[in-house]
Amino acid sequence: MIAVVTGASRGIGRAIALRLALDGIAVAVNYRTQRDAADSVVETILRAGGRACALQADTGDESQVRAMFDQVAERLGPVGILVNNAGILHTGDIDNYDPAAMGAMFNTNVEGVIHCTRAAATAMRKNRDGRIVNISSIAAHGTAAAGTTWYAPTKAAVESLTRRFALELGPEGIRVNAVAPGFILTDMVNAANRENVVKVMAAKAVLGRVGVPDDIADAVAFLVSDQARFITGQILTIDGGRTDLLSH
Repeated sequence: MIAVVTGASRGIGRAIALRLALDGIAVAVNYRTQRDAADSVVETILRAGGRACALQADTGDESQVRAMFDQVAERLGPVGILVNNAGILHTGDIDNYDPAAMGAMFNTNVEGVIHCTRAAATAMRKNRDGRIVNISSIAAHGTAAAGTTWYAPTKAAVESLTRRFALELGPEGIRVNAVAPGFILTDMVNAANRENVVKVMAAKAVLGRVGVPDDIADAVAFLVSDQARFITGQILTIDGGRTDLLSH
């Protein structure tokens, strides 16, 4: 099985790529700018005896996405798994709306999912088998995290597309699901305020801790496996039981 994981050079995407490789899946590690980090992920997979390659593409650019999927087919084989992980966040609220920032988020977070899904579906339809997982966010569900007002609707769109794509592609043997992470501790968390942020966010979870990238990677590995063969059109929330969702 061949997988494409977008935005896989670091954080959640990196963890997903490494986890899929553990299951014997060949992985195309997509990146936009972090070439060295993507190469590091590939090297880790190769050292463990797996198959992988790093491919640059801006997922918001349809022509680049098409070219990337052509390269995957040439270097690894036909795509059977797609994980739409690439995403960006620009903070803002009702009093701070930046159209350019909103456009950039929509381009990557929404159109990137559309472009990659359309490209992957071409190969999947031929084999009447495919597994697609979109990475959403609990921001789409109405959490009150400051600064995510304009990010949230892009992720809500991802969840809507997940259900629509599941409806359209299901008859052709293609399953489409999404994972909605809560707060996940990655290297993007501000180091200067890291300890305080972790403490605050852990207190918001019933399980009393924040998430780590492997929490998301394990869920994705399940959704693309045969164990999830009768699951499609679903949004799996992975947030440790956020009280600001459970109590409202």
